[in-house]
Amino acid sequence: MRCPFCGDTETQVKDSRPAEDHVTIRRRRLCPACGGRFTTYERVQLRDLTVLKKNGRREDFDRDKLTRSIRIALQKRPIEPERIDQMISGIVRRLESTGESDVRSEAIGEIVMESLARIDTVAYVRFASVYKNFQEADDFEDFVAELRPPVVKES
Repeated sequence: MRCPFCGDTETQVKDSRPAEDHVTIRRRRLCPACGGRFTTYERVQLRDLTVLKKNGRREDFDRDKLTRSIRIALQKRPIEPERIDQMISGIVRRLESTGESDVRSEAIGEIVMESLARIDTVAYVRFASVYKNFQEADDFEDFVAELRPPVVKES
């Protein structure tokens, strides 16, 4: 592991333990060259994923990009960070366990929407507005109308 302070590659692990989410390993490291101490987090990766975009392009799956988009949708919502991290880890595990290395971007979007719908409807609508490319207020109204149960009128 490269030292973030001096760039030396001969760092030493001083302590390892599971992180709070029990999905990652937290390691305290020491750089003998400069004496710097830093923490790294490691997580299991079952397979390398490639995202197949709508326009036909292919790009490596980026967990950080997924995390950013979910955190934007959940911004200022009363959801604990641990719950968000668990949701993201669950999404990634689900993608990795499909047995496929290539994943369509639409499939990722649908899984994210499904996960957000379970924990926060406002974040779900926010994410959907970008994912489904809402262009005007009517798009929001139509989408939210689908979320509401039908009103039964008594005669």
